[in-house]
Amino acid sequence: MARTRFWRWYRTIPIMAMLLVAGLSFGFVRLPGALGRRFLYPVSHEQAILESSERHGVDPLLVCAVIKCESNWDSTAVSDAGAVGLMQLMPATSAELANYGVVDVWGYDPENLTDPATNIEYGCAYLSQLQSRLGSTDEVIAAYNAGPGSVEGWLAEGGSISDAIKFPETALYLKRVNMTYERYQQLYTSSLSER
Repeated sequence: MARTRFWRWYRTIPIMAMLLVAGLSFGFVRLPGALGRRFLYPVSHEQAILESSERHGVDPLLVCAVIKCESNWDSTAVSDAGAVGLMQLMPATSAELANYGVVDVWGYDPENLTDPATNIEYGCAYLSQLQSRLGSTDEVIAAYNAGPGSVEGWLAEGGSISDAIKFPETALYLKRVNMTYERYQQLYTSSLSER
């Protein structure tokens, strides 16, 4: 008898956990905008994002989504691969953008990628380069993760980028950034400094 009760509770715990997660998920979607903006989808360095995104012709909300997914707003983040800062830029990519004159090296040192304004400037410049080279936002997001050469190779095989991606990490990255981008668009309808 006691053993039967144990197995009933043993099956009940996963069901209760699943209901709790579902309830929390439902609650997060329904959070008032101010709470969602403050706790789940914050924005820091608004001025640098607005200035750099305007200068390079990229959507500031896409920049916020990339930062949220890349570093979760940690300007000192360094990946195992060596990507640095808010937008997780590779030093070689920043040096290349500086060498091509895409970014003003007097104002933004490509070796100072832990500086938020510098990192955002190079990240926006890179997004802009990808936009001019590729056809859609999905392609740009995938290329930000896997590189433009990989994306162009996948596209050459035909189909949409979401169907053509060969790297599971990039497929997941595309979904995460798109979901985050959509949420930023919902929460920040008039300005990045909404509180």
